[in-house]
Amino acid sequence: MKKRVLLVDDEINVRKALTTALRKVGYETKEASSGREALELLKDFRPEVMLLDLRMPEQDGMETLRRLRDMQQMEDACPSVVMMTAYGSAKDVMEAIKLGAFDYVQKPFDLGRVKQVVAQALRQRESDQANRLSEASLDEPWEGPGLVGLSPAMQEVYKLVGRVSMTKSTVLIQGESGTGKELIARAIHSNSPRAGKPLIAVNCGAIPENLLESELFGYERGAFTGATGQKPGMVELADGGTLFLDEVGELSPSLQVKLLRVLQERTFVRLGGIEPVSVDVRIIAATNRDLQERIRQGLFREDLYYRLNVVPIHMPPLRERKEDIPLLAEHFLAKYGREMGKGPCYLSKAAMESLLSYHWPGNVRQLENTIERALVIAGGSAILPEHVEGPLQETETAETGRVGSMLRWEDRTMREIIQEVEREAIVRALQKEGGNKLQTAKRLGISRRALLYKLEMYGLNGTDGVQNGGEVRKK
Repeated sequence: MKKRVLLVDDEINVRKALTTALRKVGYETKEASSGREALELLKDFRPEVMLLDLRMPEQDGMETLRRLRDMQQMEDACPSVVMMTAYGSAKDVMEAIKLGAFDYVQKPFDLGRVKQVVAQALRQRESDQANRLSEASLDEPWEGPGLVGLSPAMQEVYKLVGRVSMTKSTVLIQGESGTGKELIARAIHSNSPRAGKPLIAVNCGAIPENLLESELFGYERGAFTGATGQKPGMVELADGGTLFLDEVGELSPSLQVKLLRVLQERTFVRLGGIEPVSVDVRIIAATNRDLQERIRQGLFREDLYYRLNVVPIHMPPLRERKEDIPLLAEHFLAKYGREMGKGPCYLSKAAMESLLSYHWPGNVRQLENTIERALVIAGGSAILPEHVEGPLQETETAETGRVGSMLRWEDRTMREIIQEVEREAIVRALQKEGGNKLQTAKRLGISRRALLYKLEMYGLNGTDGVQNGGEVRKK
């Protein structure tokens, strides 16, 4: 018997393209032009999968998804829902996953990718392991985490946040400094059943080691000079809620042991105490370190790593999602414009080009600081290239001055050192020229053929990825 798919989109061209592609691989399909029509069709047509557009007149996709989950008489026959949109924000993606959507695909999409997602939804449905969160309270308001970005990489992050937020699982967020790891932790907490309880954040790298143990686990009276009374630590204060351990890779070996005990037994002992204290706390950890490398160096416990890395989330650096830069820049422009009491401000085309061509070693945090500074020094409402390029050039100069100190000289041949410098120069030039190989070669003072040879030698690619297959146009 053919598997059934219901296609819900207000654009007929999108529906027809999906119908043609899915029928070719053996699916039975029906089409609906609105959410209301889709719910009516469900009375007679029982699809295993529903492809549901987010933005439609009268009844949008999110409301349709809510009503679908409310139809108790249809509970056993509810299809796996795949949301479709060109405009999915972090809030949209996470809310859809929380409401039970199986996945979320962005327009314009590759029809091959759509067929792959439909097949995955069917497999998961048949194995009865679908990760639907239909038991979550659908009336719970979403507390916006301030996340901005529509790139595919961030969409994957939002989906993971939506899935993990309603569980008790420990999460390890990895990524470079400034990518927004704490925002992700706050998004998980605020969309979880623990949202009414505290979220306690601790930066393990910012507190001296001799103070960190008492900050985390508290102390008893007389534990040390000046301990005149009992004081609860961060772990205890987070009871019932979430403990966010930023830069967890900086923990000392002794504190790693105590944290492991919290994860394994949900108990700890205050500094100077003997009685174990029980806690119900969810731990979210974050690091910009390669923890597996630190394990090899004997600096991080392997058993603690596996306890923390139950659900890993990788935060992509800004240079790998440059399509998000305009959205982020506009977001920060509006934010700091309001704070400074300025009228509407805008980025000139040339200023935006400067932002897009930069490689952002400080990631989103550096972009935010750049926009704030530009608003301070700009005389009028227009942000011009000179308002953003100054701080970027200063950062570039500082980085260039550090190149020598960043290189690892020990036990390396001259050839290896030269190759590392050459590779870094090519990467930087490609970033400056937006991936244009001819302009990159001119900047480096070599021929295009020589550049292509070097790219192959170093495993580099200066071109943006291009989608293959039939694209459905953006709404």
